Amino acid sequence: MSRLDLPETEGSSMPATPPDGDRQSPAPQAGEGQHADAGDTTRAKLLPPHRQVMAALLAASALVPLSQPAEAQEKPVSEYGNVALRAYVQQPATALAPIPSLGDLAREKRTIVAEHEREERIERKKAERRAEARREARQEAKREAAERAKKRAAARRAAAQPDYVPPTVGELTSGFGARWGTSHTGIDIANGIGTPIVSVADGTVIEAGPASGFGLWVKVRHDDGTVTVYGHMNEIAAWTGQRVRAGQQIATIGNRGYSTGPHLHFEVWVGGGTKVDPLGWLATRGVSV
Repeated sequence: MSRLDLPETEGSSMPATPPDGDRQSPAPQAGEGQHADAGDTTRAKLLPPHRQVMAALLAASALVPLSQPAEAQEKPVSEYGNVALRAYVQQPATALAPIPSLGDLAREKRTIVAEHEREERIERKKAERRAEARREARQEAKREAAERAKKRAAARRAAAQPDYVPPTVGELTSGFGARWGTSHTGIDIANGIGTPIVSVADGTVIEAGPASGFGLWVKVRHDDGTVTVYGHMNEIAAWTGQRVRAGQQIATIGNRGYSTGPHLHFEVWVGGGTKVDPLGWLATRGVSV
């Protein structure tokens, strides 16, 4: 008997006897093959539609295992068909995967959406950090560029700035040496009150204020130790301890102290104490008055 045959039912063991009037010759009893076909047909009617189709194909020996190689598919199969497919047909319907409920699908969707949103948040934070790093890099580059430009401008100014300049503009009215029976230790340059007076070289202001005989004065010690003195000024524009550059204004011409008219009295003290002729000292540095 075939594996697909079902046990015979009680009413199928012998044919029913018709009434006398209708009695006919007994029908020939079905052979074993016929009985097997009837059992297969009965079993197929009890199977789901998709399994009925597969059972019919198996019975007709028309299927071959999908996992067999191509050359094996050309060989005839047994009268019972592929064992694996027959087992699939005969397995209980409950073995199929259950269909998820709408609630399960909704929860799964929420889980997927939440995970997607979490990944998007992470990517946004990474993008924000990268953008912030780029902004900081641009700002730092701008700051460094501005600092370099500032240094270049200062270097250009320093290169263009002369090392020594005249202390003021005006008329030379008195030189260094003997004058009126005394020694004149500087030079006098006359001009109107308020004419700017500048430092002749880079240095530091060491005194700025009242002075005997000069009314007001300013003293500047230069980087080589030389001290220059500016007297009779009207106003002071510098303070003690200030760092000044050559050509920077430190005062204005005045007529204070023992003075015969508005002028600048200018002295040069080499080494901080030895008074020399300012004209010669300026001349050796390329400056004429």
